[in-house]
Amino acid sequence: MHSADLTICVDFGSTFTKASLVDLAEGRIVAAAEHPTTLPSASGEGDVLDAYDACLAALVATDPRAADAPVLACSSAGGGLRIAVVGNEELVTAEAGRRVALSSGGKVVGVVAAGASRVPQPAVYRDLRHTTRPDVVLLTGGTDGGNSEVLLRAAADLVDSGWSGPVVVAGNAEAAAEVAAVLADVPHVITDNVVPRIGVLEPAGARAAIREVFLSHVIGGKHLSSRTTARGDTFVAMVRGATPDVVLTGVELLANGLDSERPGAGDVVVVDVGGATTDVHSVVEVDPEDAGLSREVVATTPVTRTVEGDLGMRWSALSTVEADASQGAGPGATPHEELLAAARRRTEDPAFVPATDAELDADEAIARAAVGLALRRHAGRSKVVVGPSGRVVERSGKDLREVDLLVGSGGVLRHGREGVSERVLAGSVGADLEGGWQLPERARVVVDTAYVLAAVGLLADAHPEAAYRLARRLIDPVADLV
Repeated sequence: MHSADLTICVDFGSTFTKASLVDLAEGRIVAAAEHPTTLPSASGEGDVLDAYDACLAALVATDPRAADAPVLACSSAGGGLRIAVVGNEELVTAEAGRRVALSSGGKVVGVVAAGASRVPQPAVYRDLRHTTRPDVVLLTGGTDGGNSEVLLRAAADLVDSGWSGPVVVAGNAEAAAEVAAVLADVPHVITDNVVPRIGVLEPAGARAAIREVFLSHVIGGKHLSSRTTARGDTFVAMVRGATPDVVLTGVELLANGLDSERPGAGDVVVVDVGGATTDVHSVVEVDPEDAGLSREVVATTPVTRTVEGDLGMRWSALSTVEADASQGAGPGATPHEELLAAARRRTEDPAFVPATDAELDADEAIARAAVGLALRRHAGRSKVVVGPSGRVVERSGKDLREVDLLVGSGGVLRHGREGVSERVLAGSVGADLEGGWQLPERARVVVDTAYVLAAVGLLADAHPEAAYRLARRLIDPVADLV
């Protein structure tokens, strides 16, 4: 096999950079490495490519062909993609924009309901820019052919506030030309309306536009690297998308497959426990009959991502334990006061690595709290009510009860003790859970021990067959797919 038959998939993470050498013919990871991510310091020392160099050296030591293999990368380094959402009403277009931003791999740092005031409010956007520091503004508002006044006023307010960063416009299509004229001196992309009609959510156009903006404006704008690799590669040239967006692409391929002869795994949910956030990705086919009975402000889509910024293993450990105590999601194996002390230690020292059984017990208890809360917030509850229009299902989240596969990800699961996934997921998977939560009832549980889903997402466009085989090996590691 030549190096042309191999590709290196890299995730520049906020804490660790991870790299995998993938055999494209077999759809198999043949070598893997990880190294702490190094960001530039105030003195100018450090470069995000330092970790890449260390990973590449480790891959080459395992397989010399890695030295010449092409590279595909994703990134959440330097804070990832920060998105501010502007919409007409908080409960409709602003909420639709928030969901689209999350599915695009961004962290939503602010939401503005522009229709709340009938007068210009540039100061609101000035405050948004200074307090939340978004990389991108997603501007939504109005159904196609509907009211355009708020959308145009919001665009003008952005300009008047001094905003000079990129804007993705995904509002009333008939106002697109006027909005583009207002934003003439600001980098912007016009795309399809996320809410073309009442009760319809179409995120694909905005998701693609946000990816385009991330690559063309955000990656280079973070100034994470000022050099090239020994092979002449640059950080900007390597990166293909934001890590959560790439992972969600991998989840979609895992769920849907390629065609009838190469089927997917069915409905899938992935819970990824990180140091600062816990992300939940789901691909669940919406039942038309059930959707017709549901009462939801914004329509449900098959592909959904939620980010819980207060739930995590290190930076957010203390808020995780405090939230778990207040909401009572999932049992803990460690007394609460001891767990609070353990969480405080991890928050103060994010580099902490557990070494004793007691420290590992605490890590698992924090992870159980993060997973339990994140899945419940994503899934929500449902109840049947009877009103003037008849029987209606009131739902607050994404129904995961019939999910076929649950994938766990994150260092606590990848590097944990035997049986860690069963202990961490206790209270979040099963048919007899209390509280009316729409949690997986009979899902098969696997752990993404090799960090496969990021590689699957990176390979999906250029090497779909290899991506599919790699995804299938997550379900059946010994499958003969060649």
